[in-house]
Amino acid sequence: MTSAHLDRAIGALLGSAAGDALGAGYEFGPPLPDGQPVHMAGGGSFGWAPGEWTDDTSMAVPIAQVLADGGSLDDETSLDRVVAAWVGWARTAKDVGVQTRNLLSALPTPTAAAARESAAAYYAANPRGAGGNGTLMRTGPVALGYLGDGQEEALASAARAVSDLTHADPDAGDACVLWSTAVRHAVRDGVMDLDAQLVWLPAERRDRWAALIAEAEASQPADFDKNGWVVQALQGAWSAIHHGTGLVDVLERAVRGGRDTDTVAAIAGALAGAAHGAAVVPEEWREKLHGWPGLDADGLADLAVRALGRGAANLSARPGAAG
Repeated sequence: MTSAHLDRAIGALLGSAAGDALGAGYEFGPPLPDGQPVHMAGGGSFGWAPGEWTDDTSMAVPIAQVLADGGSLDDETSLDRVVAAWVGWARTAKDVGVQTRNLLSALPTPTAAAARESAAAYYAANPRGAGGNGTLMRTGPVALGYLGDGQEEALASAARAVSDLTHADPDAGDACVLWSTAVRHAVRDGVMDLDAQLVWLPAERRDRWAALIAEAEASQPADFDKNGWVVQALQGAWSAIHHGTGLVDVLERAVRGGRDTDTVAAIAGALAGAAHGAAVVPEEWREKLHGWPGLDADGLADLAVRALGRGAANLSARPGAAG
């Protein structure tokens, strides 16, 4: 593993947290004009402090912590630990997505099995209303445990398993598979390529997602006015990446898209950060970043490095991989 790989792995977490905190003060607002300055000033409906991340990053942290401690996301005990951490966090969190809060607050036991059962029941009762973006927003760290050669299939399975803990809608799982495998590719090669990840989806759903990706590339983030839905959240994030010229520009574009600004920017930041690296996160942002459970930018960076673990032990150093 090269220093560039490490920088990009850290960038996946810092980029997501930066997008989250940047968008926090604009959440639920309308789209902003092109070129309007965007500031990490906090505020918003929940009174965020400048640089404070929201539920997007808070729910990603337990996933990173499990990986940092040597756990695997295909292990039921590790998933139990993630769910238990979410349940504890949600008791006092300022902001929890409606679907996620309802599920976590009603669990008979804080286990992965109970969470999956509850999520499946919710989807069966609400097949058109169970596709929120609450899984895609937290999927950034999943790839860090699966960076080694030949681990794409295991990553796709893990991404879907973590998504299924709260959202049983196949769209949510598909989106997390696409984004997690794209983050993996970006950390390894410094390249963002979403179309190349379609192979990890069920064959019968690939054409639909290819069309959705193409629509995102032909549109602007503001065009996706239902970005609380996981599909449009992915499209808004990919549109910001496709039209952006660097991490800061990507995140600002995502926020200017309006509505669920923190989440779309967090999603975009995970992938753009994985490609561009932590070094491009502005120092002004890094100094402000903080949030549950008492972490700052340095704490997230430490988690990212430790999360790599065995997943990166056999990461091939190919020509251009450190670019």
